[in-house]
Amino acid sequence: MSTLTGSFRRRFLDRAGVDRAVRDAASAKPVALVDEPPPVDIAPNDPLLAYLQGASGVVGIETLELDSPALTAMKAAGVQLAVPLVSQGELIGVLNLGPRRSEQDYSLDDRKLLDNLAAQAAPALRVGQLVRQQQAEARTRERFEQELEVARLIQQNFLPKQLPDLPGWEVAALYRPAREVGGDFYDVISLPDGQVGFVVGDVTDKGVPAALVMAATRSVLRASAQRLVEPGEVLERVNEHLCPDMPPKMFVTCLYGVLEPATGRFRFANAGHDLPYVKTADGSVELRARGMPLGLMTGMAYEEKETVLAPGDSLLLHSDGVVEAHDPDGHMFGFPRLKEAVATYPGGGELIDLVLADLREHTGPDAEQEDDITMVTLARAGGSTPAEEGPAPMRQLTEFDVPSAEGNERLALTTVSAVVAPLGLTDARLERLETAVGEATMNAMEHGNGYRADQPVKVRVLTGSGQVRVQITDQGGASTDRESETPDIEAKLAGLQRPRGWGLFLIKNMVDEAHEMSDGKVHTLELVMHLDDKSEIEHERGDDDDQ
Repeated sequence: MSTLTGSFRRRFLDRAGVDRAVRDAASAKPVALVDEPPPVDIAPNDPLLAYLQGASGVVGIETLELDSPALTAMKAAGVQLAVPLVSQGELIGVLNLGPRRSEQDYSLDDRKLLDNLAAQAAPALRVGQLVRQQQAEARTRERFEQELEVARLIQQNFLPKQLPDLPGWEVAALYRPAREVGGDFYDVISLPDGQVGFVVGDVTDKGVPAALVMAATRSVLRASAQRLVEPGEVLERVNEHLCPDMPPKMFVTCLYGVLEPATGRFRFANAGHDLPYVKTADGSVELRARGMPLGLMTGMAYEEKETVLAPGDSLLLHSDGVVEAHDPDGHMFGFPRLKEAVATYPGGGELIDLVLADLREHTGPDAEQEDDITMVTLARAGGSTPAEEGPAPMRQLTEFDVPSAEGNERLALTTVSAVVAPLGLTDARLERLETAVGEATMNAMEHGNGYRADQPVKVRVLTGSGQVRVQITDQGGASTDRESETPDIEAKLAGLQRPRGWGLFLIKNMVDEAHEMSDGKVHTLELVMHLDDKSEIEHERGDDDDQ
């Protein structure tokens, strides 16, 4: 006797063996027969299969003529009768009988008996099959649930235990796993000089393999971030470590950014992850940087970009579980809706709560979560900044690099002048700003970067609250608490003052305000000019009084 599991298995039975076969089917245990010939497979496309499905009783094999490999094999093995076992209209097995031991032919009564036995054996055999199937499914389900539990423990163990407390910033995060564990993860890394690294990633696949890849990615990224800091270089190092051991058809998408809390500067690189959004005074914008997912191919370079989060700005890092959530009609939540939410809602933890409320409205309250949902937000308080008091955020007009080479200060001042001119400064005050920018850029190239070609000076221009601010950054890391002397020509000639030092004095007298910021590695000089008439009149009046 054999059961149908894609193909038939043949066993020879005499009449006494039929009873044993029926008892065996009911107990779901195979019968071990003496001198049992090797099994004969019946392929799903073999015509014998369709013939047996439609047969109404015992089938004589010797007289049957079909172009069937299985029939040929059964005849060669000496099978004389085949009894189809049918349960609820489905062929679930076949009883194959060889010659009788008495060497007599099977009689009509024998055939009727076999039909009756088949009618009893088929349901019992079906029950045995279902029991075995359920047992196998239960074992598989138990193993799967154990695997998911292990994956959950791995993921939870590697998530941050607490978020950093950054003065002037609100940091919030959410990780909500789906019913089937995926590979989402996020991390917050303390870096040298007070900087903080933020990571959001997603591993393809689910279960323990994804959780293990996530754990490896997090460990390598943390180790690389402490040594390299620069986001693009960190992702390059992580990719080189992951590629040799990445399981087939798996990879990691990841966004890594470094925040300077004092200045709001956020540098980032992206390895194929969903784009983050920044809420500004004018709405929300995407932060774009190009890069392949981690673990696919060695030798990949990752583009590094940066932005400045002004007071009142907020940043959202997220996984695709947000935008790919579907409503009952199959429509996705989508990137445009998330971008609009960032532009409309407050930042921080409130943004996360409101986005989750939108998701529930989109999917329906009883919908099952399709994928992991991860969100990390950074919100800068709208209070005072180094250049202004008040909650209004600043808007960036331009940002560019100036190669550290003699004469390039002209490039800086002409670019800044072209951007600032439409803001309404008088010609005299615009000329003052140009002079200050040129002098500050020259100092940054010479004293900050030592005229090294691989270290350009970065220039940013921002406006808001009736001001224009120009930030000039070099790699000198000069201290900002040094006292600047008021230059005195007679004291310099007498050797009582340093021969240099006119530059900073001149710069501060060319603009309304000047602020220095340094973290010991990066030095920024910020120049401020007021745009309102009152400030301009007072500045001009002060110049007249000095004269």
